[in-house]
Amino acid sequence: FGSSCPYSPRCPVCVMAPDASAGKTRPPLPSSITFATSGMGGILGWVIVHPFNTLAIRMNLDNMRKPAGTPSPSFVAYSSGAIKENGMMALYDGLGAGIIRQLFYATSRYGLYETYRDMLAQYRPMDFVGRSACAVAAGACAAVISCPAEVSLVRMSNDATLPESQRRNYKGVMDCAQTIMKTEGFGAFYRGCTPFVIRAMMVGGTQVATYDQFRTVFSGLGVPDGVPITFCSAMSAGLVYATATMPVESAKNRMASQRPDGEGKLKYTGTFQSIGKIAGEEGVLSLWNGFTPYYIRCGGHTVAMFIAIEQLRKAYWVAQGY
Repeated sequence: FGSSCPYSPRCPVCVMAPDASAGKTRPPLPSSITFATSGMGGILGWVIVHPFNTLAIRMNLDNMRKPAGTPSPSFVAYSSGAIKENGMMALYDGLGAGIIRQLFYATSRYGLYETYRDMLAQYRPMDFVGRSACAVAAGACAAVISCPAEVSLVRMSNDATLPESQRRNYKGVMDCAQTIMKTEGFGAFYRGCTPFVIRAMMVGGTQVATYDQFRTVFSGLGVPDGVPITFCSAMSAGLVYATATMPVESAKNRMASQRPDGEGKLKYTGTFQSIGKIAGEEGVLSLWNGFTPYYIRCGGHTVAMFIAIEQLRKAYWVAQGY
């Protein structure tokens, strides 16, 4: 990630760049600061994009309550209707769960990525393959760690759209966690874990490849360094990986939000079974329901998070006298 980083030529948050003004070289960024700034950056970015995540989940799950063949509304029409019916603040339902998710997911994903990258760099030069492998491994680990928070986030974000008789009426993230534990058991926290892990691995792999490539393209087009090139690259990379991961996101949402039927059986039991069932019953394109807010969430969170991490680490180095 800094223009002078030894691991990547375009890293925006370099941890070992020379300080030209002071004539000295920064030491490696401490692991505690690496993980802390990753988590804080993820949380700050999430607060900005949470409403889009709420809309993405609700639009994605909307077909479950409609007769087959019913056309899906546009993003603008659905958003307007949701705000008119429940109010603007309803888009922040589940924000507590989203923050806790980022506390675990962003902290571990980006913290572990840089840890794995630094470890691997001791044995071989870092290239595209090495960075991708580190990103995929870190994404998988982070998804497993944060899956309980992800399940809580999906349920709290979608609860207001359910018929009144089916609502769980969670009072907050802790109430949500306690209710799931009491009524469904610990295993319910890991419903949808497999597609969540697959999605995190796909995001890790495609984000590293496409973000780096788009920075090269936009740099050649003369886009200025800093926020402009970060914004353009992140939104372009977000379009690629949002398109690629949306079917897996749809499977995760269905598995995380479902209830057992009268016989105690679950409709969605696995990643590919869920994708096949959704496509078969509702049409292939239904796997991309809610794509617009999902894309804004993916690209927007990447932009806000990278900028926040960069500024937090700059502040740390200033405080250390570099």
